[in-house]
Amino acid sequence: MDNNDNKKQLNFDLKPEVAQGTYSNLAIISHSRSEFILDFAAMLPGLPKPEVRSRILMTPEHCKRLLNALADNISKYEAQFGPVSLDAPGQKGTFNLADFTPNGTKS
Repeated sequence: MDNNDNKKQLNFDLKPEVAQGTYSNLAIISHSRSEFILDFAAMLPGLPKPEVRSRILMTPEHCKRLLNALADNISKYEAQFGPVSLDAPGQKGTFNLADFTPNGTKS
């Protein structure tokens, strides 16, 4: 029996307004006992503060599946294109939102 016989295929609709995607360069993740909340935002020059563009709510189980799927895809990407660097020249790879003031500027 072929392994592909065991895989289920998903059939879903992709609306044109969703297909074009939403740009995000910042994700804010919070959680409760029963759900994870992923806010995807864009922090762009000229904007006074990051703007949340999309919010996704997931169960902890689905969030862990997403984590595993992302790790698998990043491994495949790096095998094909090389390592992904988290550090840009002169910048830290991550930042702490607590470093920002309520109006969105860095303190």
